Amino acid sequence: MDQLLDVKVGCLVALLFLTLICGFAPPFLNWFMKSRISGTYELVICLISSFAAGIFLGACLLHVVADALTDIATELSYIDYPMGELILSLGFFLVVFIERVVLQISMSFQRSNQDDLPLPSIPTSPDANFPEKGEPPSEIAILPEEPHNHIHPNMYSLSSFRSLILFCSLSVHSVFEGLAIGLQSKYASALQIAIAVLIHKGIIVFSLSLKLIQSRTTKVWLSIYIVIFSLMSPIGITIGIVVTLKKSAIVTVVQAVLEGISSGTFVYVTFLEILPSELNSGTRPILRLFFIVIGFTIMAVIAIWA
Repeated sequence: MDQLLDVKVGCLVALLFLTLICGFAPPFLNWFMKSRISGTYELVICLISSFAAGIFLGACLLHVVADALTDIATELSYIDYPMGELILSLGFFLVVFIERVVLQISMSFQRSNQDDLPLPSIPTSPDANFPEKGEPPSEIAILPEEPHNHIHPNMYSLSSFRSLILFCSLSVHSVFEGLAIGLQSKYASALQIAIAVLIHKGIIVFSLSLKLIQSRTTKVWLSIYIVIFSLMSPIGITIGIVVTLKKSAIVTVVQAVLEGISSGTFVYVTFLEILPSELNSGTRPILRLFFIVIGFTIMAVIAIWA
């Protein structure tokens, strides 16, 4: 148990410092301040991101989901119902619900801003827009088009508000990622998830920092975002450690349920956020797939000792 606790505390400290280092790298290193990625920069980001996707996929399939289903089946064996799958689904839909609500709020905010914009003025002079008799139709002045009524996500993806939404969403994910580590009862299992989360966390906070820079967030607010975000996973790990230290019948059931919910968030993050981003990318698809397989293979080898 002491060895397991050491792994969890070590991961807590490593996550905290890794998040701070990767989060503060873009605003303080000019190499990361490029508006467009190309050459060596593009290749490095591509390979690291794909490798992290494979790591996360392996952790999700080979450990997180499997262990959660086993623990829930053991603790709730007296219920003749697939409770493990149900609880995992609840964790999945919890994240979906949170993100849909946040997205709806952001879209309402965007629409309200559009409604406040003044309408384009229309000239009142009849000669300003219509030709006189005998003039060619090509001389007709074209009026400005009306603005679209629907929302394009790319229109506000780099805005400060959208960056705040992204920050809140990733923070929720980070708490559950840390919770998945803190709830583990085996040394190898905790180490396996810790490796996956460490690699993924570095990529995520790096990307978040770039988003904040692109949205013209001031360095003061960027620093606040990064510091708060770096505390989310350690908070989740701490909650998991507290739950596992207080062993009792009720606490064990709560631990299994929380593990199932956190597994559902892992499924969401892996299959709806990380993998689609890598597999749908048009740049270097074979190379990306190769590094995804490498990451998955590493987690498969680690699972031998789980």
